[in-house]
Amino acid sequence: MAYNFSQMNSFFFFLLFVFCFNFSDAQKVPAMYVFGDSLVDVGNNNYLKISLAKADFRHNGIDFPGGTPTGRFSNGKNAADFIAEKVGFVASPPPYLSLVSKSSNSDAFPITGVSFASGGAGIFDGTDELFKQSIPLNRQVVHYTTVYDDLVQQLGSSAAQVHLSKSLFTVVIGSNDMFEFFKSDSDLAKRTTPQQYVDSMVLALKRVLKRMHYFGARKYVITGIGAVGCCPSQRNQTTEECNEEANTWSVKYNEGLKTMLQGLKSELKGMEYSYVDVYKVFARFIETPSTYGFTEVKSACCGLGNLKAQIPCVPISTYCFNRRNHVFWDLYHPTEAAARIFVDTVFYGTQPFAIPMNVNQLITA
Repeated sequence: MAYNFSQMNSFFFFLLFVFCFNFSDAQKVPAMYVFGDSLVDVGNNNYLKISLAKADFRHNGIDFPGGTPTGRFSNGKNAADFIAEKVGFVASPPPYLSLVSKSSNSDAFPITGVSFASGGAGIFDGTDELFKQSIPLNRQVVHYTTVYDDLVQQLGSSAAQVHLSKSLFTVVIGSNDMFEFFKSDSDLAKRTTPQQYVDSMVLALKRVLKRMHYFGARKYVITGIGAVGCCPSQRNQTTEECNEEANTWSVKYNEGLKTMLQGLKSELKGMEYSYVDVYKVFARFIETPSTYGFTEVKSACCGLGNLKAQIPCVPISTYCFNRRNHVFWDLYHPTEAAARIFVDTVFYGTQPFAIPMNVNQLITA
């Protein structure tokens, strides 16, 4: 009888993975892969030499363990950290660029996941013109394919597919695209209508999700866009009220995204997803803040000037001493407290906050 040693090797690694790779009882998924912008960046931008979109200075990280800045645009942990905690990880997956900077070898990537998120990133390339450099979503997926190839080398093709099919793929993106369209000097509004723009955002994201599926992604946590018109940077441009036009089109994008995901699920074999409605959660924070322990919904905690939104959170800025009662940490980003409540809401919540299932249900789907 002739033996195919290549097939035997793949089968051996498949058995090794199924029977020997036992993650802890607390760990609900074998790995977590994070894509997105500054809402979930855990330090990738620290490794971009000329980027202005960094949070590697005080007062960022003042409430993070150790009290030092880590590259998170927050006073403490962000949404990626809290999702990682919920699924049983001790910490968020490490930033991709921190791994490639340490080693030229592809075996630098941990089997438990990697973060590709980058502050300033958008669905479209070029949404970071203001900040000069970030890793746009398309490039993040290119980086993921490198990690994918490494995983196949470590486990073999069959075991890698099993591993990825049970892993969580979190995608938090789109806010920077919306900010780019509605900024005062934007040329985009002259070239396209808001409806055309949000439709093109949805279509571009669909192409990215399909590419991720081709490289093993099956379980997606995908966020819509929040009430971007209500963040301090936008309020500061008006009479401290929300920019309702930006909010209206954020909602339009979210509706298009939900419709797209429903169709994509029937198109892609094995795809499951939890669409989490950032807009509805943060609208609740703003409309009924006392329900969640907040007392300040307009002003940033860290910054200078009106609403602490005329100068961003930089070392010369002042910051609030009770970060727990603020929804916003700086011009754009939520406080650790707001991020924690958001993740609590969508992880175990019901519709309309998580559709068609919450994140916990997605894990067991």
